[in-house]
Amino acid sequence: MTTQQTAPVSPNASHPRPGKQVPGTTDVALGTSGAGEPAATRGKTSIADVVVVKVAGIAAREIHGVYDMGGGLSRTIGAVRDRVPGGRPNVGRGVKVEVGERQTAIDLDLVVEYGVAITDVAADVRENVIAAVERITGLEVVEVNIAVNDVHLPEDDSEPASAESRVE
Repeated sequence: MTTQQTAPVSPNASHPRPGKQVPGTTDVALGTSGAGEPAATRGKTSIADVVVVKVAGIAAREIHGVYDMGGGLSRTIGAVRDRVPGGRPNVGRGVKVEVGERQTAIDLDLVVEYGVAITDVAADVRENVIAAVERITGLEVVEVNIAVNDVHLPEDDSEPASAESRVE
């Protein structure tokens, strides 16, 4: 669900491959070349889609009431992955993005804690994700769609009763 658009390259723009863009990236600032140009505009900035995914995932998890992210299967696979020695948690689990030249749209799949107001959690997540993505990437966030897939119950954390061992 990730899309990229290539911005037109001006005749005086410095770009290693004119008219082409690295897959999975988007242009945030098209720069110009030349010694007479301000230093901040000499060159081009590209941001990979995975950067937006990670920033949005981290920002969503910062909100109180978000227990986990992703659908049932991705959470199960993620739980196994997290237990593997040397494995890193996938901060992008449950996040899908569409990135254009200057804008992005984000879809989040959440699991919320039982007892929290889902509408309040969704509003807080939306605000935090928009603020983080816009501040860090410079892209305008046009929408953040949130799907609450599950509610985490307190008894889900309790240890199952241990069965008697068949061997001593």
